[in-house]
Amino acid sequence: MTTKQDLLECSISNFTKFGSKRFTMDELATTLGISKKTIYKFYSSKEDLVIASVKYLIDDYNQVVDEIISQCPDPLFCILKIYEKGFERLSYFKPSFIFGLKKYYPLANKLFDEFRHRFVREKVYSLLVKAQEQGLLVDEVNLNLFCDLYFNRIEEIAFLHDNLFQRYSSQELLDHFIVYSLRGITKTTYVFPKLK
Repeated sequence: MTTKQDLLECSISNFTKFGSKRFTMDELATTLGISKKTIYKFYSSKEDLVIASVKYLIDDYNQVVDEIISQCPDPLFCILKIYEKGFERLSYFKPSFIFGLKKYYPLANKLFDEFRHRFVREKVYSLLVKAQEQGLLVDEVNLNLFCDLYFNRIEEIAFLHDNLFQRYSSQELLDHFIVYSLRGITKTTYVFPKLK
């Protein structure tokens, strides 16, 4: 018997692989060997299922991020680890999943945009403030502006014209998006630790 969790996990796997618009409810039912009627017992519409999928991905990633922050005393290393985990996940996403939210599922897109904003403003910004307080960053840097320039909408940039996750390794993307940007505002005495 297919559970709500089975349905959600299968949806997430296929939405991120094929795009939420392209992967249909008929295909989902066929993949699970159930009727569409069974799907609609759990979710009233495809948009509800997409919203639940986005919420699940957000909650799962937030849990990983909170664990990293709780175990990592170096705020800059925390930022690297957080984005390393984020890039690992994004490397499995088809660009149409992210862009399809904006075009076809406005409520799911709103949820994703709110997550992105909170993530940068609450997690990344707080870690940068902590790094500045620890004397790791140049005092003059405007952390709000830095976040706006370098941390907002990274996934859209990576997926915009060509899927950079298919052309470059996660490590190369991490270096170019995060490490080199952070190097520009760190004091010369700070040495970036290598990730495993």
